[in-house]
Amino acid sequence: MTAAPQEHATAPPAPTSLADQAYTAIQDRLIMLDIPPMAPIDDAALSSSLGVGRTPVREALKRLEVDRLVVAYPRRGTFATGVDITDLAYISEIRVQLEPLAARRAAEVAGSGMRTELAELAEATGGLDAGAVDRTELMRWDLRVHRAIYRAAGNPHLQDTLVRYHNLATRIHCLFLDRLAHVDRHVGEHAGLLRAIAAGEADTAETISRDHVTGFERAIRAVI
Repeated sequence: MTAAPQEHATAPPAPTSLADQAYTAIQDRLIMLDIPPMAPIDDAALSSSLGVGRTPVREALKRLEVDRLVVAYPRRGTFATGVDITDLAYISEIRVQLEPLAARRAAEVAGSGMRTELAELAEATGGLDAGAVDRTELMRWDLRVHRAIYRAAGNPHLQDTLVRYHNLATRIHCLFLDRLAHVDRHVGEHAGLLRAIAAGEADTAETISRDHVTGFERAIRAVI
């Protein structure tokens, strides 16, 4: 059994520019709620903590505003966006259409190298000892799995859209994380999805993906 997630070949390449590094780091803090919803964003403090200049941080914040993770108000400053539970239905409405599309497409078009990587990620996911892994790390594992599937689908526009909405869904997930009883089950569903994609089983992958998204929404609504 694996006690904690390990680095895997399906992880995205490390960002190169300082603005990319700042974007990735701040995005993680926002998604995982290390920067709480509605909290003011201090670009000077972020610059200091990340070890980069304020210009890369400001560039990153502009990108994060497009992602709906931060919002800027004239003369007031920049803030983390709120997490409004009414957004859950809107986000799920989009994801329930696009996540199954990405899963089906990945099963149909992924090359042999990507299929091998997804099969290995499936085994690693199935072997996670969820009880021994911090829940925040489980959420990061969830992000890794979904991003691997999006890349395997081979459509950069679909990938960009799904990354944005999955980030917003993950913020909602993190908001209720301590009240959810079966986070391990939610993450564990990924193993079957990844195996289906790796095996080229498009119909199965599409069904599992759709059930996964609808199950997520039901789980959140059950604890509201």
